[in-house]
Amino acid sequence: MDRFVWTSGLLEINETLVIQQRGVRIYDGEEKIKFDAGTLLLSTHRLIWRDQKNHECCMAVLLSQIVFIEEQAAGIGKSAKIVVHLHPAPPNKEPGPFQSSKNSYIKLSFKEHGQIEFYRRLSEEMTQRRWENMPVSQSLQTNRGPQPGRIRAVGIVGIERKLEEKRKETDKNISEAFEDLSKLMIKSLLFICQAKEMVELSKSIANKIKDKQGDITEDETIRFKSYLLSMGIANPVTRETYGSGTQYHMQLAKQLAGILQVPLEERGGIMSLTEVYCLVNRARGMELLSPEDLVNACKMLEALKLPLRLRVFDSGVMVIELQSHKEEEMVASALETVSEKGSLTSEEFAKLVGMSVLLAKERLLLAEKMGHLCRDDSVEGLRFYPNLFMTQS
Repeated sequence: MDRFVWTSGLLEINETLVIQQRGVRIYDGEEKIKFDAGTLLLSTHRLIWRDQKNHECCMAVLLSQIVFIEEQAAGIGKSAKIVVHLHPAPPNKEPGPFQSSKNSYIKLSFKEHGQIEFYRRLSEEMTQRRWENMPVSQSLQTNRGPQPGRIRAVGIVGIERKLEEKRKETDKNISEAFEDLSKLMIKSLLFICQAKEMVELSKSIANKIKDKQGDITEDETIRFKSYLLSMGIANPVTRETYGSGTQYHMQLAKQLAGILQVPLEERGGIMSLTEVYCLVNRARGMELLSPEDLVNACKMLEALKLPLRLRVFDSGVMVIELQSHKEEEMVASALETVSEKGSLTSEEFAKLVGMSVLLAKERLLLAEKMGHLCRDDSVEGLRFYPNLFMTQS
């Protein structure tokens, strides 16, 4: 922590903001310190931490002071962290929160997630080293000394140190590569096994249709659908990737639009939010979505000009419908069906049109509201009739 210096938090000339994340706590090594809730900003030149309550409490460390970074996975009751290993503080360092520290690294704890994207962007900046190509004002140069944040390594000792660091980095990269390869092989084997079962089942269904040996059994249909559903979403949007703010809900809304387009077209252009919740979580597999996140994402569908929208009926029932779904056509269809049968309950109408009772009732109530239907509410239940005052005027 003795590498940090106090700062105003304002970006210097030629310095650009890369990414920021709220709810970040700083550890001095393994020790908890008073900086427990702040916004972490990454620029092309610095890591900046600003207290969320007291904005005057703001400190920064130069990216040139960073040796390397590593990820630390979340555990039970513990949030995910990024470990930042730092060079020793230069002798001419400006004042900061700590004048000395026994630790050569800090930990950044992400309470509101977003660490995956932040780690990726920080890694990119450390690789590109843009701070070397875009010098800033003297206020940032004062901490650098003769060589930006590096230990002067001279003679055989310096060469050996550099070779050792390079060897460790190579070993780490090789280990990570083999670990990723092992995971990929396991997933590939599981997919191949599942694919074989799907091929055998599809051949069985095709042969039955071709030879006309009878109908496909219900068990075969369910199995085939489950195989298709189990393939799920390849890369579901998660809080770990996009944090917990607006950006997360925007990306989730875009993914929902891609998932729900075809199911909505198959169901007449409208689905209840309950059906949507079950369908989406089935496709996401282990990355389950909370009802609150689903509602927040659906509220953004129309603002992002996506082909879907969230609609709330007068009764409070929420549905997702296609932008092309027209209310007039829906009401006209309900009136035609009720007129053909003379009268219908919500349950009878749901069976005829093939939708849930909840949506069927809302459609009938909408037609009633527009004056095309009227009701008979008795001990036998709610029954809808054509409004003869409108149809036979």
